[in-house]
Amino acid sequence: MASIQSDALRARFELMTSRSTADPEMDLQTVRDMQEGLHLETAEPERVSYAEVDADGVPALWCLPDGAADDRVLLYLHGGGFVTNSMHSHRKLAAHLAKATGARALVPDYRLAPENPFPAQLEDAVSAFRWLLAQGVRAEHIATAGDSAGGNLATGVVLKLREEGGPLPAAIVAFSPWYDMENRGATIDTNAATDVLVQRLGLEQMVEMFLGEHGSPSDPLANPLHADLAGLPPMFLTVGDQEALLDDAVRLAKKATTAGVDVTLEVAPGMQHVYQWMAGRAPEATTAIADVAAWMRPKLGLA
Repeated sequence: MASIQSDALRARFELMTSRSTADPEMDLQTVRDMQEGLHLETAEPERVSYAEVDADGVPALWCLPDGAADDRVLLYLHGGGFVTNSMHSHRKLAAHLAKATGARALVPDYRLAPENPFPAQLEDAVSAFRWLLAQGVRAEHIATAGDSAGGNLATGVVLKLREEGGPLPAAIVAFSPWYDMENRGATIDTNAATDVLVQRLGLEQMVEMFLGEHGSPSDPLANPLHADLAGLPPMFLTVGDQEALLDDAVRLAKKATTAGVDVTLEVAPGMQHVYQWMAGRAPEATTAIADVAAWMRPKLGLA
């Protein structure tokens, strides 16, 4: 059973869903404004400062926990279906993970669809990674991380780097990742009654905006379930058992394991989509952040 604190996330999702249902013609800017407010569920982490930076043409935000290692970085890619949210909406979530890990986090404000369809988001993520290398951060001291669509990008950027023959990061972390642009996961339907935010119609609309006229839902860089995952760094996937996207994480974990990748998959009982939004407020989110940080520290060479 979910904690009382985590029920607050469910309540916010229910409010967002009811607003969308009441206004089926809601314009995209209103949707973006509503999604941006999700950050209110995340507690402000203590002893963390922030700094905006230009990461080779990509606006980005540094999350700088006191005492964090200067040469260890989490490249955090925010979620939002590739069409909503920003570095501002996700700064607190990224900062909680960075603080627990003992590293800095860089949150790129990548271009959004439909104004900028695939592969714009991936290009910006790759640019941010290369910018970190140019700043003297070693690839093995970087982990990619993200939630929902950002979990897709956290994986896709590594696939793109491998394709180009460049150095790969030390680890990949994905919270409630949305991998399947074909939306073939069984839990989209079997968990439709328990997931109060993510539904098939919304996913299909976001796919259309994300891929645009020329993108393919089976492109391995947009849909890692179609990728050869051999040689990827260790992965940590976490997802709630009430989520529509549960099967995305389960199927990716199985495929990666079969390809020889070191995969940790955690399925949290009673949890909604990206339940880590409740970091600093709900015990389930706090535990998830701590688990990921404990797993990630040795991958980054941190004590």
